[in-house]
Amino acid sequence: MSIAPKALRKMRIISIPLTRPKPNLNPTIAQNANRLTYYQFQISRPPPTRRTDEEKPIAEGGEKKGWWPEQGVVNWATEKAANTWTGFGKAKGGWKLKVYQGGEKLVDRLDFEELALKGIDPKLGPTITGKSSKLTEKEGDADPAVISIPLIYPPSLSSGSEALSELHALITHRIPKHRKGFYTWMVIAPFTAPFMIIPIIPNLPFFFCVWRSWSHYRAWRASQYVESLLNTGAIVPEASESLDKVYEQYPASSPEAKASPSVTSSDASSVINSTTDQAEPKHNILLSRDAVPAIVELFNLKPTTVSDLYRAVEQARVRVKSGRVEL
Repeated sequence: MSIAPKALRKMRIISIPLTRPKPNLNPTIAQNANRLTYYQFQISRPPPTRRTDEEKPIAEGGEKKGWWPEQGVVNWATEKAANTWTGFGKAKGGWKLKVYQGGEKLVDRLDFEELALKGIDPKLGPTITGKSSKLTEKEGDADPAVISIPLIYPPSLSSGSEALSELHALITHRIPKHRKGFYTWMVIAPFTAPFMIIPIIPNLPFFFCVWRSWSHYRAWRASQYVESLLNTGAIVPEASESLDKVYEQYPASSPEAKASPSVTSSDASSVINSTTDQAEPKHNILLSRDAVPAIVELFNLKPTTVSDLYRAVEQARVRVKSGRVEL
């Protein structure tokens, strides 16, 4: 048996359930009800420390194969866009800062599932070999190692088979959704051409359409990739008692249990009436915002994950309250 390379053992998917149907629901309805789950995907390879002949740019005598030429262009474009956007955020007033602030608010409104999926780059993950349906990876001259990516989940909230089923349900729903979004925004983009005649300020509507199309495309391709991982049996459930303890320490209180701090006594009657008019939520929220730092520390996640988790928890709360719990 070959020993998996060290880089492969770091790959994992962390399943963090956010909602579950209430126990008093009809069993059939509860079984078919959507369950919101945040997934932290860590299935990318680290970049190579040195370039082989196959990875050299064409100008250096390398053949046009491997990841290097394409990834170099993508990385350059991504870094250029990120630096430009960061520059907008550092502007001292003016339209650039306003655009940046508006863009950040817009990102908060995007589905947390889309943001999680678009962070996957299939080119940096394990590949399916031509001779086998197994996903394998090479490191140097070592024999290919069969990929086994753990799907970490809290056993008190689901079984291993349920964790796999929920991930598969999410991917099945997201593939057509993001495929449609990609083509829709691509069709809309040309209609923003008249905005190019506005001087000084760039054509923001056009850039927005391109950005939404690119975001959907990344999420679409990532969904297809995760589906291939599921179909080849590369994703294996792994229970985490430590994650269970986080849910025990930071349970979420009912969104109806506490009034918003902004509500005054004069507004109390209107709040009560609006609450009684709304149908009772059919889902329970499982996790509070206080659990986010504990999860990040438990799995040693990147600092950027903090905002992603906060966004997911808040979106779950809003969806449950509105009665529209979607994948």
